[in-house]
Amino acid sequence: MKICKVIKPLVSTNRIPGFEHRHLKVVQDGSSHLVAVDAVGCRDGDWVICVGSSAAREAAGSKSYPSDLTIVGIIDHWEPPAKPTPPPAPNSPQSSEATPRGPSGSRA
Repeated sequence: MKICKVIKPLVSTNRIPGFEHRHLKVVQDGSSHLVAVDAVGCRDGDWVICVGSSAAREAAGSKSYPSDLTIVGIIDHWEPPAKPTPPPAPNSPQSSEATPRGPSGSRA
């Protein structure tokens, strides 16, 4: 299962038989945009639970259904984890110990 954010609906007028009445959504998984079948009626901006592989086909309605990602739940409350701060550059001073000192031990 994946946690994704719904970005917007995806409209496709030409579809295979059996696919006509399924809503499609563009979801974001990290930095990737994916297309998912909406089995629960979510809205733009919702955080959702998605399943893939054979679970996606079954959740969309049938094992023969051509889906590899299906939205199966809307999350009531989710705070995405904060992005980690990048480490400092290798040549930048890390502490006051990196400051050059004079012969008496005082800072230059």
